[in-house]
Amino acid sequence: MNPLRWTCKSTRTLAAELRKQGFEVGASTVRELLGDLGYSLQGNRKTREGNDHPDRNAQFEHINARVKAKKRRGEPAISVDTKKKEKLGNTSKVGREYEPKRQPRKTDTHDVPVKEKGKAVPYGVYDRHRNEAIASVGVSSDTAEFAVSAIRMWWMRLGKKHYLSRSRLLITADSGGSNASRNRLWKLQLQLLADETGLIIEVCHYPPATSKWNKIEPRLFCHITRNWLGVPLETREIVVSNIGNTRTESGLEVDAWVDENVYQKGIEVAESQLSDCIIKRNKFHGDWNYEIHPRQDNESGNLLSRGS
Repeated sequence: MNPLRWTCKSTRTLAAELRKQGFEVGASTVRELLGDLGYSLQGNRKTREGNDHPDRNAQFEHINARVKAKKRRGEPAISVDTKKKEKLGNTSKVGREYEPKRQPRKTDTHDVPVKEKGKAVPYGVYDRHRNEAIASVGVSSDTAEFAVSAIRMWWMRLGKKHYLSRSRLLITADSGGSNASRNRLWKLQLQLLADETGLIIEVCHYPPATSKWNKIEPRLFCHITRNWLGVPLETREIVVSNIGNTRTESGLEVDAWVDENVYQKGIEVAESQLSDCIIKRNKFHGDWNYEIHPRQDNESGNLLSRGS
């Protein structure tokens, strides 16, 4: 034996190496020997999430407590995130669907992006109380401006209808991406949304490397993925149609549309712009948990004090 314990060599290559060392052995014998030693061909399994943050569990408990409090008070709580970008075109998708016998759908042999067709960037907003959701399918970049635009449309289409008398909104989000906890543009855009709606917006971010625990993943995105298994996403209309037709036995309903706006990447937010926002940080992990208050009191019309 030698220090080499893991190898990507095939049984034929291993047999050839052993023959060079003077052993009379074939690939089938090597395969049997590996089986006797407890080895088998296996694929990778995604189970490692990286190092746990020391306050990971405490943050989960904090988010759970805040969502329950909102439900008791009849105030909205939403889960948000961006689904994986999809290249548009007649390319093969994982999965199968029913077609006439011996008449499979014909797709392109190479999954080369077609620039003219572009891409689809679905940003989802899931109402944690009502089991309703929306998906804004973007055509450009996944930015904080795009993310907050989707939240704004959720409020205009669904949120205002159900929670018009409420003055607070809870958003649970990942710590990375367009809604990252350190994203200045995210906070600035939420400030503009608070100013427009008069809502006090509370944000709770999941700890790093825990995105799969965000409720929108098992409650919305997994069902969308299952809904278009085996379906080539040739156009944005097909993407929107498949998302809008997503249903579950628990009664999930999804409203979807295309956001034709072009969102620019790399927008810088100056310190003066951020300091002009009214951000009130929680005593427990203020980097993950904070409130953004409207800069004008809707009842009195007076400007509120600023600060972060």
